Amino acid sequence: MITYWHNPRCSKSRAGLALLQERGAEVQIRLYLQDPPSLEEIKQVQSALGVPAVAMMRGSDARFKELGLSKDSPETKLQTAMAAHPALIERPIAISGSRAAIGRPTEAIEVLL
Repeated sequence: MITYWHNPRCSKSRAGLALLQERGAEVQIRLYLQDPPSLEEIKQVQSALGVPAVAMMRGSDARFKELGLSKDSPETKLQTAMAAHPALIERPIAISGSRAAIGRPTEAIEVLL
């Protein structure tokens, strides 16, 4: 089972979901803007991705700058910002067990298949 943090308004997110479905993957869609992940879930997914918090964020989002965030912000500040403002989370993110992948490029999620 792949849990898919999805934003249907995003073309990359739609493309990633289509790729998973075409490959026959069992997918559980999570509309993360309506059902935001908790701080603990963000930390778990970050660990599964194996990246710093800023790498799983939309740094070009206006809110990122409004909140005074930067690539040098402390991990806890970035994680807390994602929990409070899920639109800051890069999309899509696919999660399978203890592994995860950000679907940029879309093909990056194939590692979970």
